Amino acid sequence: MRGDYQQLVDEISAALGAPATLEDRDFGLIAFGAHEGEDDEVMDPVRTRSILQRRSSAAVRAWFEAFGIARATSPLRIPPDPAAGVFKGRICLPVRHRGVVHGYVWLLDDGHLTDLALGGAGTPPDPRMAQAMETAARIGALLADESRAGSELAQVLRELLTSRTAGRAAAAAALRDALRDTLRFTPGTPLTLVAVLPWDTAAADTAPLPSLPGLLAACPLPAGDAGRPDRPGPGAAESALAGLVRLRQTGSPAPAHTAADHLLRSPRAAAGPAAGGPAGTRPTQGAAGIGLATRELAELPASWQQALDAARAARAEPRLGPVAEWDALGAYRLLTALPAAAPDPSVAPLLAPAHAELARTAEAFLDCAGQAGRTAQQLGIHRQTLYYRLARVEKLTGLDLDEGADRLLLHMALKAARL
Repeated sequence: MRGDYQQLVDEISAALGAPATLEDRDFGLIAFGAHEGEDDEVMDPVRTRSILQRRSSAAVRAWFEAFGIARATSPLRIPPDPAAGVFKGRICLPVRHRGVVHGYVWLLDDGHLTDLALGGAGTPPDPRMAQAMETAARIGALLADESRAGSELAQVLRELLTSRTAGRAAAAAALRDALRDTLRFTPGTPLTLVAVLPWDTAAADTAPLPSLPGLLAACPLPAGDAGRPDRPGPGAAESALAGLVRLRQTGSPAPAHTAADHLLRSPRAAAGPAAGGPAGTRPTQGAAGIGLATRELAELPASWQQALDAARAARAEPRLGPVAEWDALGAYRLLTALPAAAPDPSVAPLLAPAHAELARTAEAFLDCAGQAGRTAQQLGIHRQTLYYRLARVEKLTGLDLDEGADRLLLHMALKAARL
């Protein structure tokens, strides 16, 4: 279906004599027409960003949406706005089907397009623009069909990932049949799950999920694990996006990384609430995790839990993210598998916000395998300052940092508190 979109965009470009760009209604790039001229100004920053990063910036989206593009039924002219990076005006062709907008065709306005789109005083629009709008309507029908198919696949994927063990075989068979009928899917193809945390579900009924190569299906899910009540997840109200990605081979997760990177740039990859942690506050940006690849659909729930755990670890430990693979988490593979519990009584006083600097110092000291020189250099403090802080940590917790067992307890408690 991607080729169909490109062909239709090329038709619009040829009819109007201008390079066209097609985006979905979430401003994700679908296709773009080639520019064969010598005028470098055609490649203004907005079009360049859209093509290279497959998405427009938030400022650009806000500027365009302010002109009512989601409600428009005919070509709409949008003036430039240098503050938003829009240095050239645009003609927007709304891509609609049965009264619903599914995307937008964008054309850089060089003056003659305005006449084609709007006509002169008392003059109807040019037939070439009418032809372009007919092509846009054909694109709308394709996007509507794809959206319906995506919704059906998302529902089947959701059933598989949330079903109990007894119902997974039937759910896996339903997903296999849905993938085969919709995408000509070949059983035995390596697959993996991507988790994006958090994911904004407020617009779930009005905005489609991003359309990306290799992304077979996607659905928002609660961030906790419904199959394990001892692991409630990062937050009761938080949701994550589950993305099913097709791989070229089992040991090559590159398509999953590509999908995760693009999904994290979606406006729906919402920033999470800041939460207190042993080394300060949890990063507010989203993160993504990738589970182990599998050729068995019934094993996808396990891959989903791994992906979700990897996303949680990436949020907790910036060095792992923003996209983390589960099999590269190290100790976090064990920490994310532990049931949620109150901090150990000896470590709990150190986790109070008033002692955040002491907690950060202790964690850095343990991360550096107890090497004072490395720790002081990493923290940018004098050794004597480090020794003073560590003495305060021992007094506050009652732990002896010369004892391996006490170090292990403190290190695990500090890392677990991040999650």
